[in-house]
Formats: sequence, structure tokens, C-alpha cells
Amino acid sequence: MCQKGAGRSAETSDGTSLAASGAVTEPAAAPATTPRTTPDTELSPETRDRYRRAIETLERAGVPYLVGGAYAFGNYTGIVRHTKDFDVFLREEDLPRALEGLRRAGFAVGIHSPHWLGKAYCGDDFIDLIFSAGNGIARVDELWFEHAVPGEVLGMPARLCPAEEMIWSKAFVMERERSDGADVAHLLRATAERLDWERLLARFGENWRVLLAHLVLFGFIYPGERYRIPAAVMRRLTDALGAELDAPAPGERVCRGTLLSREQYLPEVERWGYRDARLPPSGTMTEEQIDLWTARIEEDGAQATAAAVVSAGSPPDR
Repeated sequence: MCQKGAGRSAETSDGTSLAASGAVTEPAAAPATTPRTTPDTELSPETRDRYRRAIETLERAGVPYLVGGAYAFGNYTGIVRHTKDFDVFLREEDLPRALEGLRRAGFAVGIHSPHWLGKAYCGDDFIDLIFSAGNGIARVDELWFEHAVPGEVLGMPARLCPAEEMIWSKAFVMERERSDGADVAHLLRATAERLDWERLLARFGENWRVLLAHLVLFGFIYPGERYRIPAAVMRRLTDALGAELDAPAPGERVCRGTLLSREQYLPEVERWGYRDARLPPSGTMTEEQIDLWTARIEEDGAQATAAAVVSAGSPPDR
């Protein structure tokens, strides 16, 4: 027992559809083989048993879920790390059933952030039950499950989050204490030829500039491998960028920085008169959700700073 311890066509900001620039012709096939198992030698036997028990509990409860986080990332990239959490992705409507099942199995459970995250605790270990993202983007939907990748986690068969959706959700994480830009670069390095680029473009939608920024950085990080990003994708995104140069500037003062960092752009929305892009009509969050998410900055930042990145393995062959 435990002790409590979008799938639409991408558009430019002026409404121009990125799909109008031509289809991506480069291969976008699913992986031909099951990704390698993420080594879990860094886990204590107790932690390993707890995570396995959580998986078994969700299976018995009939809750559809995907494994993400360090385990899916390690399967794709060969980079191994452990930060005392286990990330499970599921649809929001399945969260109550998952929490109840885990509670009955002896976990302490709760809602960390009502707009995207539940948690289950066992000693010093915890399971994140993720159905969206802190900025309201990257909501888990049917496409996550349709394109899930079979793998093995903790010696058990499991379905992993698709690389496309991992790139989509990680691309927006640019906090002072944590940035997932390197994760995006490593995922691109490991999967570029197998990605469904049309789906990835659609996922970013009007936020296509974020994807373009990461693709430009990929060419900077790996100058000898920039050819691995399909030319049609780069042209489509740079054409959209060029089209904006001739378009009139938006009349409203909007700050999209809050989609990247909940803390670093607070002056814009609290003092300088910018509209928060997390709010409708462009965003999906409410004022109450934003206030709660902002209030957790100090607590969550301390936890992120204390999390240990254990080790990095040898890069896998492509």
C-alpha cells in the first residue's frame, strides 16, 4: 500500500491556409519496427513495482491510456532519464475512472490542475494523469490513440504517445526553469523520416511559427542533417512567414508568450494591456484556470528544479 507523499489545417495569423502551399511528398510512414525498450535500471525495485501496479490498475479498470514522458522519449531517442514521475496520457472523460481505480489500489489521488492534470501518489513516487497541457493546447483526443506506437515499458506491453503529439506538446514548453527545446530536437533527429508531417502541421495550426522556430533550430543544432526536414515543409512555413510581411498588422494587442511560459509574460497581460492568448477566442482557458495555474508557479517551479536528470545513453542509429 502507499503512503501519501487539433487536427485542422494549419493557418497563418491572417487566415491563409498552410495546406494551400502543396502537400508534403516526403515519406511519412509509421515506424516499421517497435521502438527499443527504455532501460529502467535507474529505478528502485519499489518504484518499478509501483509504476507497474499503476499500469495494471488502469488495464483492469478498462481505461484507455498511453505512456509518455521519459519512457516514450527514451524509446524514440535512446536517452534515458528518471525524474520520480510516470506520465500517463488519457482523455479527460476517462480521468475520473482512472483516479477512482488508482485510489482503490491504494494510491493517494487528486486533481492538480483542473484544466489538464490529475495525480496519483505512492510514497515519493507519483503518476501524472495528463489530458491536455498547461497552456490549454495539445489536448488528448482520438488521434493520439489512433497513431499510438506499440512498445514495452517496465517489462510490460504498452502503447506510447506518438512522436508527432510529443513534439507538438513539448514545443510550447519554454519556462525559465525548464525548456523542452532539446527534447524536440532529439525527437526530430530520431524520427524525422517517419513523421506524419501533414498531421504535425495541422496540430500546430495557427501556432505554426512555433514549429518553424524549432525546425530552424534543428538545422542549427545538426547542420549536417538539416536535409532531414522535408523541403516542402520548410518552404510551406517560410512562405507563410513571407506572406505575413505583406499582410496588415493585427489591430489587437495580443501576447502569445503565455502559451510558451506561464510566468515570463505576466507583465504583458497584467500590466501592459495585452490580451492573453490563452483566453477565448484564440485560446481555451478560463480566467479562473489561468489564475489557478499562475498561483502554482512557485510550487511547481521548485519541483521542476529539484527533479534529477539521470543519464544519457548512446544515440540510436537512425
